[in-house]
Amino acid sequence: MRLRCRVGAALLGVLAAAAGTVHPNAHTPRVGGPAGARPQTAFKSDTDLVVLHVTVFNERSDAVPDLPQSAFQIFEDGEPQEIAFFSGGDVPVAVGLVLDGSASMITRRRMVMAGADAFIRTRHPEDELFTIHFNEHVQFGLPATVPFTSRWSLLQAAVSHYQAAGRTALHDAVIAGLDHLEQATHQKRVLVVLSDGKDNASRQTRDDMLNRARRSDAIVYTVSSANRRNGLESDPRVLRRLARVSGGVAYFPDSDDEVVESFDEIGGNVRRGYLIGYLPPNGAHDGGFRRVRVAVRAPGRAKLTARSREGYDAHAH
Repeated sequence: MRLRCRVGAALLGVLAAAAGTVHPNAHTPRVGGPAGARPQTAFKSDTDLVVLHVTVFNERSDAVPDLPQSAFQIFEDGEPQEIAFFSGGDVPVAVGLVLDGSASMITRRRMVMAGADAFIRTRHPEDELFTIHFNEHVQFGLPATVPFTSRWSLLQAAVSHYQAAGRTALHDAVIAGLDHLEQATHQKRVLVVLSDGKDNASRQTRDDMLNRARRSDAIVYTVSSANRRNGLESDPRVLRRLARVSGGVAYFPDSDDEVVESFDEIGGNVRRGYLIGYLPPNGAHDGGFRRVRVAVRAPGRAKLTARSREGYDAHAH
């Protein structure tokens, strides 16, 4: 995504930047203050800015708010980078719920309904939500004229359309969800995927899905629908990889009740995070992959883990 060089819209442009991608001609913000403070903007043309969504978790997998900029270090291809932009605090989000509706879920409709309900109850009035149900087909739950909503009645109706039957097109469903999030107005975008990780019906491959997630600015959380108690098979590697490349978290609950708890926990965490930007040392738009790592340390806070996307493609002009 390319930012427009309009001085009056510089801050809006920065906040509209796709996390994890290089943006030609972005206006460069000054170093921010403490988390939650309004960023001060300096205007500079012909520069690139890499913008990352970062979520910090403690040992209980709770998102940690209110950390200062000094707690973070950014590394690109192993080299430390100077932070040029920093902001923290709860923000409204655009979220897609992607729910596996294949035959393996026939006996688990109540769990799916309860999990989706738990997540929807965490919504804020400003949030933009939508749902996708998939088997061998990918179907959006909301009416075609309503791409996003925060209305309880519409979301409840969207989830109620869920029916389980047929095969599994996980790759196609995730890509459709990521594509749909591109239409959102909120800069922070999240996809929550409930599936066992298996796919036997997609037109697109696993690598297509992972590459699309890597190029997206969305954070993907995955929740496994398989567990040891019900004996269902799964492919946990796909779910872990999908979450990891996007800076999200993979959940592997052991019961239907824990699936619902996972949705509730994700709902409480998705709005907490940090927006961090830096100017990349390699300004070449050669399409190469730049690997990014975020480190976090805070006095008196042990076992903090920062999650963000693994890197970005430096697309050519």
